[in-house]
Amino acid sequence: MPQLSKRTETFTDSVIRRMTRVSLQYGAVNLSQGFPDFDPPEEILTRLKEVAGEDFHQYSITWGAQNFREALSEKQSPLMGREIDPDTEIVVTCGSTEAMMAAMMTVANPGDKVIVFSPFYENYGADTILSGAEPIYVPLHPPEFRFDVEELEAAFKQHPKALILCNPSNPCGKVFTLEELNVIAGFAQKYDTFVITDEVYEHIVYEPYQHIYFASLPGMWERTISCSSLSKTYSITGWRLGYIIGPAPVIEAAKKVHDFLTVGAAAPLQEAAVTGLKFGAEYYQWLKEKYTGKRDLFLKGLDDIGIVHTVPQGAYYVLLDISKFGYESDLAFCEDLAKNAGVGAVPGSSFFREPVRHLIRMHFAKKDETLYEALGRLRSYWPGLND
Repeated sequence: MPQLSKRTETFTDSVIRRMTRVSLQYGAVNLSQGFPDFDPPEEILTRLKEVAGEDFHQYSITWGAQNFREALSEKQSPLMGREIDPDTEIVVTCGSTEAMMAAMMTVANPGDKVIVFSPFYENYGADTILSGAEPIYVPLHPPEFRFDVEELEAAFKQHPKALILCNPSNPCGKVFTLEELNVIAGFAQKYDTFVITDEVYEHIVYEPYQHIYFASLPGMWERTISCSSLSKTYSITGWRLGYIIGPAPVIEAAKKVHDFLTVGAAAPLQEAAVTGLKFGAEYYQWLKEKYTGKRDLFLKGLDDIGIVHTVPQGAYYVLLDISKFGYESDLAFCEDLAKNAGVGAVPGSSFFREPVRHLIRMHFAKKDETLYEALGRLRSYWPGLND
């Protein structure tokens, strides 16, 4: 048998998705893979039912249906501080996963280097390697997960083609400050580097923190490729509707990559999702309050049990410190937790370049009753932690 491609030898299957399978195997409450167990907004579902009887069952325009791109432009332009051209500055993708892959392949040549903050969403390392590039990992130091300016500049001095910025960050829930973003922007200009952003949690940010779009910073529009999706904002992770926003020359190239990767995102789902893109500001305020309540509920439950954890500034993930349980392998801990406690989690080692084995990730994008069930199972499994 001929030798298989070497590009896949350096990474495994997705640990996150693997832990969903483990959760299903043991009937565990799945707090591993970050998707809700509640419905999308009713208005979107109503429109989806209507679309089923209408003529949206064939290909839309490869880079996104016209009305979808126009609605997205109308939504994002005031947020990003400029008028976004729906025809030349947007490409619609099959989720933010494809958006990130297409962005990487658009800017990176084989042999280029790309800066990745650690901890990081596991796809970023794989995206870099699949593009033929080499990741440069820069640590975010707990508990605030701030970067060291000298460490970051040392990475930039290697003349990377791009930096990947997940903001708000998965898995640590960090929201980058204006000061931090300006440091990154300064280095991006000084060393002539692109910045590829993953802003899928842009509307899930907790007081007093604020999300700042990197492309809105002075001088950054021309070197920023902004990736996001509708998945988390409208609770439609299975619809796989993402997008890239950026300067016209970058988007023109990204359209070609996207065309040959997936041809186009699902036409009927784009049509139904336009309804969500036209929601007013009150929806995003409601979403923020909804997730603030879930965060507070879950973190209080962990505190009552006696589990040490981070406090996310954005997104819907929390890192739990499992040091006291004496496991050498966080993967083994998560497998035992799913099997014996009935709660699914992700080993933290899948997010860190550094040898971190004492953290696991859970998420709280679930119905309140689901969170209470998970907390009840954890309390039964770990009685007396606060004694």
